[in-house]
Amino acid sequence: MADSPGSAPAPSSRRRRVLPSGHPRPRYDLERLLAVAVEVFSERGYDGTSVEHLSTASGLSKSSIYHHIDSKEDLLRLALEQAINPLRATRNERGAQEGRAIDRLCYLIHRNVEILCERVPYVTLLLRVHGNTETERWALQERRAFDAFVAEIVQSAVDEGDLRPGPDALTTARLIFGMINSLIEWYKPGRGPSPAELADAIENMVMDGHSAQES
Repeated sequence: MADSPGSAPAPSSRRRRVLPSGHPRPRYDLERLLAVAVEVFSERGYDGTSVEHLSTASGLSKSSIYHHIDSKEDLLRLALEQAINPLRATRNERGAQEGRAIDRLCYLIHRNVEILCERVPYVTLLLRVHGNTETERWALQERRAFDAFVAEIVQSAVDEGDLRPGPDALTTARLIFGMINSLIEWYKPGRGPSPAELADAIENMVMDGHSAQES
């Protein structure tokens, strides 16, 4: 973020503050601040996190934090957008819009696994919000909109004869994507199966369990 006219000189021209341990204070931009905040929010819960906690975890003063954001909830919104925006965008991608419904469903499975594995901390935060603030309620509304979108595709796949009817399309959609969301509990980047392998495994489980085609 560029300095505005009349602001303090760039960090390179100032003496860097030193933490009590003797280590130089890290230079943060908004992206790095978000990475710290999402960890603290997930660990303590949003309601249990104060700006003081964020200051301690990041090594930034409160005034430095407020240089990037207007409020703690503003920071939560920015963090949740890191998960919601790419997930929402998948709904407009060609693979989610064209072809048979079963192929669109498989496409969304693969894209959602990919996004989750790329952004585990942010998706974890999204899955743990409770709706206690306006921002959390917005996030829950976005999740419900995505569930409804997938449910329409599931119903189309049933109507086209590629999926067996389940209890209802929305429940089936939630079961499928609940399996994807469970990856936040154990997936570690660079360890074990790759995102593509995980997506293939989930797709195979869905097809084995719900496919209307006889083997």
